[in-house]
Amino acid sequence: MSDFDQMGVVVDWVDACRTGDLTMLLDLYADDAQVECTCNGTQHYHRGRRELESYWGSRLSAYLAAGFGLEEIEPAPDGVDLEYSVAGALRIHASFRFSPEGKIYSTLCTPSRQNAHEGCAC
Repeated sequence: MSDFDQMGVVVDWVDACRTGDLTMLLDLYADDAQVECTCNGTQHYHRGRRELESYWGSRLSAYLAAGFGLEEIEPAPDGVDLEYSVAGALRIHASFRFSPEGKIYSTLCTPSRQNAHEGCAC
């Protein structure tokens, strides 16, 4: 187990998403971090700060406008698992893994249980 607060890092991630703070969000990631997203039926990979900035920039604006909600957060064997909602209904599951320095090294986003009329847009 690492000597940093993994749950605290994810709570900071949630706070950055809720406030639309892209700089804060990016600062939580390691320089060579990656995001893998399979929410729209296609697998997308993003690696490094520049790609993550492009990936999260438009999403944070949408989250801020629609509303971002924390649904569930729990420790996982290798990190932290999070479920969040956008606009009160759209559910996304994110798994976070960390570098030894306490930065997010990887995030895997997948669709979670959805309302029948909604899809995933992470």
